[in-house]
Amino acid sequence: MKELTINERIRDREVRLIGADGTQYGVISIAEARQIADEQGFDLCKVSPDGATPATCKLMDYGKYRYEQQKREKEAKKNQKVIEIKEIRLSATIDIGDTTRLAAQTAKFLQEGNKVKASIRLKGRQQAHPEIAVDLINSYIEMVGDCTVEKKPTQEGRNIFTILAPAKTK
Repeated sequence: MKELTINERIRDREVRLIGADGTQYGVISIAEARQIADEQGFDLCKVSPDGATPATCKLMDYGKYRYEQQKREKEAKKNQKVIEIKEIRLSATIDIGDTTRLAAQTAKFLQEGNKVKASIRLKGRQQAHPEIAVDLINSYIEMVGDCTVEKKPTQEGRNIFTILAPAKTK
């Protein structure tokens, strides 16, 4: 949350003052602005960015402003959906039964709205034929079914991986 400079913490000589109801007081001295704020029972809050001349200040109830700001942030956080990336590790020598089980698990993750990273680590002589692992990942993607391939199977060193995302709904 952005903190505003208020009351005695404002160090500018002159400020452009805006009333609580939106009335323009013009450019006045800081002492006069503080006096107007005290008379009306409001806080003097600096709303312009640092370096603006003259600084713009507004009369407002700062406690109420902060409360409403926190309430808005809490509401925005509540409506936010966090997407996790789940990882499924396959093997170049995996059997069809295990592949179908992992494909079903991946489909479950995708239905929950998460992304899935499927990877294969090539060991020893498997590194001589990475195309076998790429074919395995492609057949695995077909088993998963309804998904979007966010990143095609690519090899980085000894690992081959792909990223799957939930299918776009129309």
